[in-house]
Amino acid sequence: MENIAMQEYDTLKRLVEEAADDVAKAEGGNKAAGTRVRKKMQDIKAAAQEVRKKILEGRETEPGVA
Repeated sequence: MENIAMQEYDTLKRLVEEAADDVAKAEGGNKAAGTRVRKKMQDIKAAAQEVRKKILEGRETEPGVA
């Protein structure tokens, strides 16, 4: 289960890295970049939730955990 959570975490990191350029452009006043950032933030939110879910699943399947 740990490997699956790590894959999800790598996806989350990749999404954050992909957003970096557009964040800088949006700060400079580029409205289209701001739109792309908002969409990417929704993707990041979903990816973070997936990481959380996988970690909780892993914790629940560990032997000896109540």
